[in-house]
Amino acid sequence: MNIGTASKKSGLPPKTIRYYEDIGLLAADRADNGYRDYSMADVHRMRFLRRSRNLGFSVEECRQLLSLYNDNNRESAEVKAVAEAKLVEIERKLAELAGLRDTLRHLVNCCHGDHRPECPIIDGLAGEGEFQ
Repeated sequence: MNIGTASKKSGLPPKTIRYYEDIGLLAADRADNGYRDYSMADVHRMRFLRRSRNLGFSVEECRQLLSLYNDNNRESAEVKAVAEAKLVEIERKLAELAGLRDTLRHLVNCCHGDHRPECPIIDGLAGEGEFQ
């Protein structure tokens, strides 16, 4: 199938498919006319990559997961280790975002939001006051 059809079946834009080919995540066969020719196995790999990227895995992590996906002798422990590492990273980011939210919420709540020039948000961002 051509790149347009593979794109529709996989949910990946053609530009992304070409990028994944350029960096070696995917490899397309070539038809006699030189155009890319994808199989359903290629589409399955594309879907795998799309879902992996949607879960936040980096390109290099996707490369590792795709290698495991293609390895019938893989151990699920290897796959689980990659997923657990990503989960730890996501949990850390969530905690960091929660701290940012709480700080910003406090600054917003402290600001009167009137026509006076005093503003705890500006003070906090400038490193003055309690949020340095």
